[in-house]
Amino acid sequence: MRWITAVERLRERREPGVLVTLVSVRGHSPREAGAKMVVSADATWGSVGGGNLEATAVDRARRLLESGSADPVDLELALNDKAPAEHGQQCCGGEVRLLLEPLRVVPAVAIFGMGHVGLELARVLARHDVELHLVDSRADQLGRDRLGVLDDAVAGIHVHHAPVPELVLGQVPAGTHVLVMTHDHAEDAALCDAALRCGHLGSIGLIGSSAKWRRFEKRLAAEGHSPEVLNRIQTPIGLSDIAGKKPATIAVAVAADLLRVFQTESAPEVSR
Repeated sequence: MRWITAVERLRERREPGVLVTLVSVRGHSPREAGAKMVVSADATWGSVGGGNLEATAVDRARRLLESGSADPVDLELALNDKAPAEHGQQCCGGEVRLLLEPLRVVPAVAIFGMGHVGLELARVLARHDVELHLVDSRADQLGRDRLGVLDDAVAGIHVHHAPVPELVLGQVPAGTHVLVMTHDHAEDAALCDAALRCGHLGSIGLIGSSAKWRRFEKRLAAEGHSPEVLNRIQTPIGLSDIAGKKPATIAVAVAADLLRVFQTESAPEVSR
């Protein structure tokens, strides 16, 4: 498997990894500068030269994974019989420098409902390194004429046309933050019910007024959801101190609140 494919697979599976690049070579080495390898907790793809060089890089990469650090690491190794060799000697006679770059798990967000607010929110979140799932039961809301504005997205964009949108909840990765904002309150209610029955999701947000939530709360309680479970749903969504009813304003408030959640989630990894 090519290293870039391995990076994509890890991202899809939401597994951290480390990209190891042979940055420079002085003298002789088994591989030329630019060789790459991807390391996960239990697998490797590609090669930077085999032997002690590669085994040392793998060990260091896995220590980096265990630390949770997001900072790249430089590693210099000599390839001669006097150099430390935990995994056997390599007497090529050169010196190499490796760059180890952590590949962190990025947040995932699913927007259910690509109406005016949903599209504006997608435009904001698309500028960030996230996996963004866009879901709607109406095919015309997911056409190129509307989603073409996301062509230059930094985010990974996944479009789901789903006549029964709650089925998509079982397809999104673990930890996905769900935002319910469809055109149909009955669809919203069905999504809330299904989301509360999923144990793998992150936060669940519902757009709408307090009156809407009171009706939903009664309906969901009648479906067997306890008060503790119902507390998983955040409504209204977005930062309360950003007021306004324009779709773009609501989108900014919701995105800002989500970014705060992302920072909270990543803080323990940074502090270790």
